[in-house]
Amino acid sequence: MFKFTVQAKMKNGLGRAGVIETPHGKINTPAFIPVGTKATVKSLTSEIVRDQVGAQAVLANTYHLYLQPGHEVIAQAGGLGKFMDWPGPTFTDSGGFQAFSLGPALGKSLGKFNPISKDVDTLSMKSAASDDENRLRAKITDDGVEFRSVLDGSTHYFTPEKSIEIQHQIGADIIFAFDECAVPDAAYEYQKVAMNRTHAWAKRCLTAHKAGSANTTPGISDAPREQALFGIIQGGRHEDLRRESARTVAAGSPAGGFDGFGIGGSFDKNDVGTAVRWVAEELPEDKPRHLLGIGEPDDLTAAIENGMDTFDCVAPTRMARNGSAYSSEGRLNLSNAQFVRDFGPLDPKCDCHVCRNYTRAYLAHLVRSKEMLSATLLSIHNLFFIVNLVEKARQAIILG
Repeated sequence: MFKFTVQAKMKNGLGRAGVIETPHGKINTPAFIPVGTKATVKSLTSEIVRDQVGAQAVLANTYHLYLQPGHEVIAQAGGLGKFMDWPGPTFTDSGGFQAFSLGPALGKSLGKFNPISKDVDTLSMKSAASDDENRLRAKITDDGVEFRSVLDGSTHYFTPEKSIEIQHQIGADIIFAFDECAVPDAAYEYQKVAMNRTHAWAKRCLTAHKAGSANTTPGISDAPREQALFGIIQGGRHEDLRRESARTVAAGSPAGGFDGFGIGGSFDKNDVGTAVRWVAEELPEDKPRHLLGIGEPDDLTAAIENGMDTFDCVAPTRMARNGSAYSSEGRLNLSNAQFVRDFGPLDPKCDCHVCRNYTRAYLAHLVRSKEMLSATLLSIHNLFFIVNLVEKARQAIILG
């Protein structure tokens, strides 16, 4: 039920156009996958995401769905797609990134592109765990991650096996192995520890997935599960670690191994293309590659050129909720006074529902008035803009 086919390749790059086939439909790649963290793309209905945005698939968050409403509830509802009224392909991440954000990164303004400390090479391996443990909401060990719920403070424990069990219950078409995403400014030595831990967890995830795939999921189907498992590549911003991680995870994915690969961790904002090229050069060409958490236009085009196939990121909808929009002229902040009497379209070069029907003045009014509709309309536009950008890249590859 899962298959990946390469249809065309760039002549002077690693970029390719292909098709991922899943039990719930095809994904033409490259493709941007909107994030529906809690089984909802914030402020949008599934019909809008499909018909007005043009998205082919959505990605939900294992950690958040485990806490609320619970993976058992989703299984009883018939799986993620039925639960959220999404008929197409679905993804779930592993919950590993939440361990990163609740553990050593808690309270820090850290993201994928934070500058590395000048003293990074002198940091000890214990630097990531040096904060007051009572403040942290997650503790990482070789066995798994203990964390406290952001909802009620209750304690929970994720192991690779538990993550796979939860994702089996949620029932997405494509699921990810449990990994450790180290903080961007962690020392090289700790990045290596996190990478090796990710590799060990990958093996455990693959074993658990093979064992669980033969079973049925109550409420979803009487047939064996048809879910593809992607292994995760880590290694921070270090070429030797990235290449080693790619080779190691790829070695565990011959026939019957991983169905594809997820590239996680932090990158250098100035050279995302180079970092993903290190990985792409080591991975097999016949399996898809998903770049986790990357969604800015320039990062997407650089990643596509260097061999990435699918992407997810919360940036388009988060920007929308903050009153900002992508455009062919650059990023627009609709709260600025310059838009109050601007009766032109949001982006003259965009053909989305919002740009065809609403003015900058109206959208600025919604943003400045803190109306909920502003998040809906700007989310439609931002997602359409990114989905369409990636589709144009696909067509460019096909046309040579």
